[in-house]
Amino acid sequence: MFTGIIEELGTVESLDLLDGDAARLTIRGPKVTEDAGHGDSISVNGCCLTVVEYGDGLFTADVMRETLQRTSLGGLDKGSSVNLERAVTAHARLGGHIVQGHVDGTGTIASRTPGEHWEDVRVATTPEILKYIAEKGSIAVDGVSLTVTDVDDASGTFGISLIPTTLELTVLGRNKVGDTVNLEVDVIAKYVERLIAGGNK
Repeated sequence: MFTGIIEELGTVESLDLLDGDAARLTIRGPKVTEDAGHGDSISVNGCCLTVVEYGDGLFTADVMRETLQRTSLGGLDKGSSVNLERAVTAHARLGGHIVQGHVDGTGTIASRTPGEHWEDVRVATTPEILKYIAEKGSIAVDGVSLTVTDVDDASGTFGISLIPTTLELTVLGRNKVGDTVNLEVDVIAKYVERLIAGGNK
C-alpha cells in the first residue's frame, strides 16, 4: 500500500521488452533504494512493482503484460523521469490517501491553465473510469494523491489543481497536453459498486 506522496523523481536507465508481452525495467532512485530489499514494493508512476534486483542506487522490476496494457510504463524511454514511492510502513503517516498501486487505466492531459499560485489541469479518460471519480474525492494520477476539483461527464474529463511543490517534485510538473498518465480511482468506490450490484451474493 502507498500514500500517493512521492518521495523522489527517478530516472529510467533501461526498459527491455521481452517477446512483446513483458518487460524488465531498471530505474535509478537513490532514496527509494537506500533500504531496498528483494521482493519490496515500489510505486513507479503509480504502478506497484516488485524489486527483483537492486544496488548502487538502482533497482530492477519485471513488468507483466497486464501492466503494459493498462498503464503508460511501456512508453517509457531511457532518461524518462518517473514518480517513485516506497510502500508505506505501519508507523508512517498516511499523508495522502490509500493507494494500492493497481492502476485502473490511463488518461490524457487535456489542458493546463497556470495560475498565480497553482495550476489547473484537466484529464480526459474513459466513461468506465470516470464513473468512479467524484468531486472532492481522491484520485492517484501517476501515483500522486490528488483531490478532484470537478467532473465533467459531457467532455469526459475531470479537474485537478497542482500546488508548486507537486509541480516541482513530480512528473506532473513536466507533463504536456496530450501526455498519457496512469489513473487509480479510490478503491472504496469500486467496492461500493460491487456491493450495490449484489456481486457477493
